[in-house]
Amino acid sequence: MLKQLTFKAFTEITRTATISVGQHGGRAKCLQRLIRLDMPVPTTVALSFETVRRIAQGKMTDVAAILDFFGEAPLVSVRPSAEGTDWGGPGAILNIGMTDRRHAVMVQRRGEDAANAIYLRFIHTYAVQVAHLDAELFPRVPRPGRSDVAEALRIFESETDEPFPQHPAEQLAGVLRSMARAWEGTSARLLRKARGAPEEAGLGLVVQRMALGVGADESGAGVMQFVDPTTGRGQITGRYMSQAQGRDALALKHAALYLTRDPRGPSLEELAPEIFDRLVGLGDLARARLREEMQIEFVIQEGELAVIDAVRVPRTARANVEIVVALARDRIIPREEALLRVPPRSLNELMHWQVDPAAPRAVLAGGIAASPGAAVGRLVFSSTRAQALAAQGEACILVKRETSPDDVRGMHAARGVLTAKGGMSSHAAVIARGLGVPCVVGAGRIAIDRRAREMRLADGRILREGEVVTLDGSAGEVLEGAAEMLEPSLGEAFQTLLGWADEIRDIGVRVNADTPEDARIARTFRAEGIGLCRTEHMFFDDDRLTVMREMIFADAPEDRADALRQLLPMQREDFTRLFEIMEGLPVCIRLFDPPLHEFLPSDRQGVVDLANALGRPVSDVQARIDSMTEFNPMLGLRGVRLGITVPEIYEMQVQAIFEAVIALGEAGTQVVPEIMLPLVSAQREVEILQSRIEQVAARLRAGRDAAVSYRLGVMVETPRAALKAHAIAELCAFMSFGTNDLTQMTYGLSRDDAGRFMQTYVHQGVFREDPFHVLDKEGVGELLRIGAERGRRANGRIVLSICGEHGGTADSIAFARDCGFDYVSCSPFRVPVARLAAAHAVLARGS
Repeated sequence: MLKQLTFKAFTEITRTATISVGQHGGRAKCLQRLIRLDMPVPTTVALSFETVRRIAQGKMTDVAAILDFFGEAPLVSVRPSAEGTDWGGPGAILNIGMTDRRHAVMVQRRGEDAANAIYLRFIHTYAVQVAHLDAELFPRVPRPGRSDVAEALRIFESETDEPFPQHPAEQLAGVLRSMARAWEGTSARLLRKARGAPEEAGLGLVVQRMALGVGADESGAGVMQFVDPTTGRGQITGRYMSQAQGRDALALKHAALYLTRDPRGPSLEELAPEIFDRLVGLGDLARARLREEMQIEFVIQEGELAVIDAVRVPRTARANVEIVVALARDRIIPREEALLRVPPRSLNELMHWQVDPAAPRAVLAGGIAASPGAAVGRLVFSSTRAQALAAQGEACILVKRETSPDDVRGMHAARGVLTAKGGMSSHAAVIARGLGVPCVVGAGRIAIDRRAREMRLADGRILREGEVVTLDGSAGEVLEGAAEMLEPSLGEAFQTLLGWADEIRDIGVRVNADTPEDARIARTFRAEGIGLCRTEHMFFDDDRLTVMREMIFADAPEDRADALRQLLPMQREDFTRLFEIMEGLPVCIRLFDPPLHEFLPSDRQGVVDLANALGRPVSDVQARIDSMTEFNPMLGLRGVRLGITVPEIYEMQVQAIFEAVIALGEAGTQVVPEIMLPLVSAQREVEILQSRIEQVAARLRAGRDAAVSYRLGVMVETPRAALKAHAIAELCAFMSFGTNDLTQMTYGLSRDDAGRFMQTYVHQGVFREDPFHVLDKEGVGELLRIGAERGRRANGRIVLSICGEHGGTADSIAFARDCGFDYVSCSPFRVPVARLAAAHAVLARGS
C-alpha cells in the first residue's frame, strides 16, 4: 500500500510513464515529449498536483525515495510545472544536494572555482527562496573563494539560528515545501487570475538531475530559439555562456557568447560547431513533432549536450501570427488550428502602433484601456488646440474631462485621447475606436484644469500643455516621455490568416463608418458593407455646425426647412462618396439620432459667439438654450422622436440619400440604400416615418423620372422594441440591435458615468464584467434573443444584426451566431478582429 502511494505521488518521466498536463503540468509533459524524441534529457521525476497540494498542507512526500532515482550522491534542480505554461510559478532552484562533503569532492574533480561557484549559488538561492532571508545579506561575488562560501554559511546560521542543512533529503524537502506554499499564497493566486488561470489551479514540480555547466572541458549553459520573438520570422536567437548555469547567459548578456557567427564577438557556432549543429537539428525536430516553435534550454557538460527544458517561444501577437501561418503553410498544423491559435483580440496589436514590450516604461497615470494602440504626442486640453497642432504637423494627445460630439474634429486631429471620466461605451471610447485612435478613459486620479491647461497627477506632479507623453490605449496607461514603439504589421501573414477565417465563418461582418476615411479603412479590412453610418457626425464641421444652429433657432417649420436646404447638397455629397467607396456593398444609414442640445455651446464664450453669428441678443440665445435643457436628454427628444416632431430633418436627409442614389444610377451605378430609424419603441413610430420617407421617394420618382428603391429598418435600442419586435418587424426589411443604448436602458446605467463605480461592482461580484465591454448574455442577451425570435417569426425575410460596440467582440459574435443573426457591425479597426472571431465561433461549435 505504501509503495502504491509513493508511485502516485511522483513518477519518473520516461517514454511510457503516465504523465498528463492535467495532473503533472505542461513542463512535465513537454519533457516526456522531448524524451520520446530521443533528446538528451537528464533523469527527471514529476510530482503531481495532488502531491504538491499535500506538501503545502504540511504532508511531506517521501523525498528519500525521490532522490533514489539520482544515485548515491544526488545533485538536482526543481522547477515548477503548472497546467498552463503562461501561469507562472516559483523560480527554479538549482544545485540541491550541495553540501560541505559534496563541495570537497567537487573541488578535487572540477576545480576550486567551479565548486565554490556552485555551492555559493545554492546557499544564496536556498537562503532567499527557502529560508526567506534578505537577498542583500548575500552580495554577488564574481569569482568566489572558499572564504566567501564560509562567510555565506556563517550568515545563514546567524540569521536562522540553525546550520545550513547538510543532507540532500533535508534540502529537497525544504525546497519542495517552499515552492508548494509559494504557489498557494495570496499574491500568487492573484497573479494567476490576472493571467487567466483559475485561482485553484494546481502546480506540479519536476526534480531533475543537474547538468552542471561547469568543468575543465567546454561547459556552460544557454538558450536557443529559431524565430525572432518580436517579428516571428525565422532567425536563430539566444545566448550561450561558458562556465554558467540556468539562464545566466540571458541575465548576463555582456559576458555571454552569440549563438551564430557574429562580427560583434565570439559565438557558440565557432566554439562548438558540432553541438551547435545538433541544437539546430533538435530545433527542427521539435518544430515538426511538437508542432510549435520551441525555445530550448541546454547545458554543455564537459563537451556533452543536455537538454534541460523546452518551452513555447515567448512572442508578441504579431510574431504569433507569423509563426502559426508558417506552421500551417508547412503543413505542420492545419489551417483551422492556426486560426484557433490566434486570439481575436490580439490582432489589435498588429493594426496599431504599440509600445515596445521590451522597452522601459514610466507610468504617470492609468485608466480604462478603451481603444487599442499607442501614440506619442504633446498634451493639449482643447479640440481647437489639437486641430491647430495637427495643421502644423505636430502630434498631440487630447486631454479632456470627457468628450462631446463637438470634440470629434479634435479627436480626428489628435494621435490619442485621454479622459478623466467615462467607461468602455462613453463618447470618447466609442469614437476613438471608430477612428482607430488610442484612448484611455476613466483616469479618475488625474485632475484637469482646462483654463490653466494642465493636469495634476495622483502623486502631485503637474503636466502642462506641450509636454510629451506616450498614451498606451492597449494597457490603459499614460507613460512619461516618448516610449520606444513598434509599427503596425498588416503584411502577408495577417492577410493570409484573415483569408482563411473568411473561408470558414458563416456570419457577416460590416463596419460602423461615418466618414469616407472610415469607409476606406473598412474596405482595406474587407468589411462586407456599412452596418451603421451615424449621420449626426457629419454636422460638426464649422460650416455645417452654423447651419445646424440656425435650424435649431428657427421659429417656424418653413424657416427650419430653409436652413436645412443649405445642408442638403453637403449631405448628398457625403452619401455619394460613401456609396462610391463601398462600390455596391450595402450601406445602412441611420437617420439623425442625438438630442439637438449637443449642437449648442455649453460655455459663456460659445454663447456669445453664437449670438454674434445669428445676430441675436445673448440673452435670447441663452434663453433658447435653457428652454431646450432636458433632465435626461439621452432619454428625451432624440431619434425617431425628433424625426416625428421636427420632420424637416429626416426629410432633408432622406432626400439627400435618394438624390445621391439617382445621380449614381444615372452614371450606371445601382445603389439600394438601407435607411435606419433610431431609438424606435413603437410600431406607430415606424408607420409615421415610413409614410413620410415614401412621400419623399415618390416626389423624386415623379420629378426626376427615376427609379428609387430602398430598404427600411429600425435600430432596436429600447427594451420595448425588443419585446414588440413581432409588430415592428412587419414594417421592416431589417432590424439592427444597438447594444450600447440597449445595455444602458436595460440596466438603467449611464454609459458615460458608469466607469466611476464599475470596477468596484465587478470586483465585488455585482456584475461579472462591465456590461458595456462584455455583452450581458443573461439580461441584455435575453432581449436580443427575444427580439430576434419574435422578429423572425413575424417576418421570415427580415435581416438581423448587431451594430453596437459589442459587435466586434468574440463572445458577442458567437452569441449572435447562436441567435441566428445575419451579421455584426463594428468600428473599422475591429473588423479584422470580428472576422477572426466569427471563424472561431464556427470552429468552437465544430460546424
